[in-house]
Amino acid sequence: MNSRKVVFLFYSTFLIGTTAGFIIGMTLDWQTHMNDLSNLSFGGVAMVIITSAIWTVIAQMGFFAYLTIHRFGLGIFKSVKLWNKVQVVLIAFALFDLMFFRHFFFASEGESMLGYAIFPLLLLGYGLIVAAIKSKDTNRSAFIPTVFFIVVVTLIEWIPALRENDYTFLLTAIVPLLVANTWQILVLHHLHRQPNGKQPGVEAVNEKERQANQQTRNKKTQSRK
Repeated sequence: MNSRKVVFLFYSTFLIGTTAGFIIGMTLDWQTHMNDLSNLSFGGVAMVIITSAIWTVIAQMGFFAYLTIHRFGLGIFKSVKLWNKVQVVLIAFALFDLMFFRHFFFASEGESMLGYAIFPLLLLGYGLIVAAIKSKDTNRSAFIPTVFFIVVVTLIEWIPALRENDYTFLLTAIVPLLVANTWQILVLHHLHRQPNGKQPGVEAVNEKERQANQQTRNKKTQSRK
């Protein structure tokens, strides 16, 4: 991926995520002040835009952090299948923690935990849909990493909002995060697309890296001779 594609990814994600956050923010704000539209001041609109932009930037930082972590995971576990199993376990832990800790901190006495399973189930369902689209466009090995990114990484980015039991705040945060993350993960393989139109799998990329490393070692050995 060259610098032009990186710039395109950054600005397109920023625009799409901020727009989505602005739409949901203004919708919720309008519903709150629908009886008094004069409260929708320029300062309020500007704050909605700034807040949406901040969440979008957080999503961008999380995306590039995940790309680094993903490469480290493949390098540490030396196997795509093993790394995928680890990601599945982390997905399960993240979803359970989302339900358990929100219930622990915000539930009233005697309130069931089932009501706090709604967010985890919705997030998992959305992640599965995005992963199905991603794997259809690329290959099956992209399914688990995509679910992991949409669920776990988005959840980590969402933590500042999860500290408050305010559904308006939760929605204005999760919408730009999910929209930005969905765009980034679905457009990435198009930016990496090969001239022949084929998308390289993880195994192919790893094999190319091993060949490049082997060539480097051979050159060093020959230079010493």
